[in-house]
Amino acid sequence: MKTYVLDASVVAAAFFQEKHAGPSRKVLTGGHALIAPDLIHAELANVIWKRHARGEIDEGEADRLLADILALPLQVTPCGDLIEAALELALRTGRSVYDCLYLALAVKTKTVLFSADKRLVNALAGTPLAKHVAWIGDTR
Repeated sequence: MKTYVLDASVVAAAFFQEKHAGPSRKVLTGGHALIAPDLIHAELANVIWKRHARGEIDEGEADRLLADILALPLQVTPCGDLIEAALELALRTGRSVYDCLYLALAVKTKTVLFSADKRLVNALAGTPLAKHVAWIGDTR
């Protein structure tokens, strides 16, 4: 069984029928071990809040979405275990510490981070870190 790091953009794409919903759902339901920093829950709750604030979903749907997200078979790692490496990566790459928390987990576990954030993937292309990040749009 392969292990993958997922960032919030992949989960949000699957749950909100965004552009890469199909490949995102495939990764979520593919029987892989899925891991993420515990930051993912706060980021996804914020996405739900934004959708509610824009009137796209009601409060009941927001509650159901959060419950479904929390029920995902996702093993979370405390950010505190990753923060030093994330800051080092952020300083080195110019990417946010938030993005680098996911990247630090991929590096630490020698896995790949799936992201729907093309800018992040492009920023790391051609660097030694490129082997740790993949754009969900390339998933078949």
